[in-house]
Amino acid sequence: MSASIRELALAAREAATTIAALSATAKQAALRRMAGELDRQAPSILAANARDVDAARAAGRADHLIDRLRLDEIRLGSVADAVRAVADLPDPVGAVTRRETRPNGILVERIRIPLGLIAMIYEARPNVTADAAALCFHAGNVVLLRGGSEAFHSNRAIAAALRDALRAEGLPEAAITLVEDLRRETVLELLQLSDLVDLAIPRGGESLIRFVAEHARVPVIKHYQGVCHLYVDADADRDLALRLLIDGKTTRPSVCNSLETLLVHADAAGDFLPSAVAALRGRGVEVRGCGRTRSFVPDLVAASEADYAAEFLDLVIAVRVVDDLDTAIAHIRRYGSDHTEVIATRDDEAARRFVSAVRSAVVMVNASSRFSDGGELGLGAEIGISTTRLHAYGPMGAEALTIERFVVRGEGQVRHPPVG
Repeated sequence: MSASIRELALAAREAATTIAALSATAKQAALRRMAGELDRQAPSILAANARDVDAARAAGRADHLIDRLRLDEIRLGSVADAVRAVADLPDPVGAVTRRETRPNGILVERIRIPLGLIAMIYEARPNVTADAAALCFHAGNVVLLRGGSEAFHSNRAIAAALRDALRAEGLPEAAITLVEDLRRETVLELLQLSDLVDLAIPRGGESLIRFVAEHARVPVIKHYQGVCHLYVDADADRDLALRLLIDGKTTRPSVCNSLETLLVHADAAGDFLPSAVAALRGRGVEVRGCGRTRSFVPDLVAASEADYAAEFLDLVIAVRVVDDLDTAIAHIRRYGSDHTEVIATRDDEAARRFVSAVRSAVVMVNASSRFSDGGELGLGAEIGISTTRLHAYGPMGAEALTIERFVVRGEGQVRHPPVG
């Protein structure tokens, strides 16, 4: 008989004490062994993934969902490399972020400690199994991994490799636990375990994230959508802007850091839009434009109001011509999802105003939205992207899976000395 979700959480919680106490050297050795097991067990992992991909195709799933699901030798090699990159990161546990001696002589420190037990609830992408496990482990946490049914065989094969590494290092396998019961009732029960689970992180489509946020009795870090914008300013380098547009929209349109809307200053529209639309169409992108956009490229599909709020996750983009920077910022505030915004400009003051006014988790100046990724931003890998303004905002790496606590050192000081 399989263990209940509470039993799995209790076992993970018991393992947490061991993992939290590991030295940086011990964690690094275990992570390197995990990467090695992913390499060694690649044939079985890829065979398991092929089963999932075949089932997804037979079920008629959309191409962009199958792309998220699919692994090959290169992608799986990148997953293992991401685990190695996490191993090479500085250990966040025990880092002292503040040290101050107060007038009464007590020494006040703020020190990073693990969060504890993290519930990772995700769909489609099997690489999340390894990324989440590695980051949680590096930060001294244990993790319950509940992936989606579409990646079940892939997730089970990856988790088995990671647990083999833990066992080889003499560490409790419960530190990385895959929840194989895929019933919705199990997720609901997991989200109620406020006495055991310290944080839930959903990663997937908007419906999954809203389900977790609405039913959880544990803290949740989330982002609902990635409606990312590129704003091309009046004096932008046109070739640079075109590179950002093509990279942001076409290299992998199914991911949350791909561009969904292009905003173009009216003074740049005449010479930028025709070439930009031609380049997008040449790569199979459907372009939908406002009336002003269609005055420059008349045969475009008309963009609807809903298009500007859409996360297409496909080769589709909405375009709007705007009068100035302020209008672009107002558009982003109205339709954006606080994920990633990009400005292409040679005007330092325009860049400063854009960065200051846009409140999204990641803001790019003359760089592609596709860099909005934990690995690209130096985190080794990412467990998710937070647009929740709590202790973490933007791509989350190992440090975001710790919290700061106060440690006070004294020599017998008391706050209210006895009188007389």
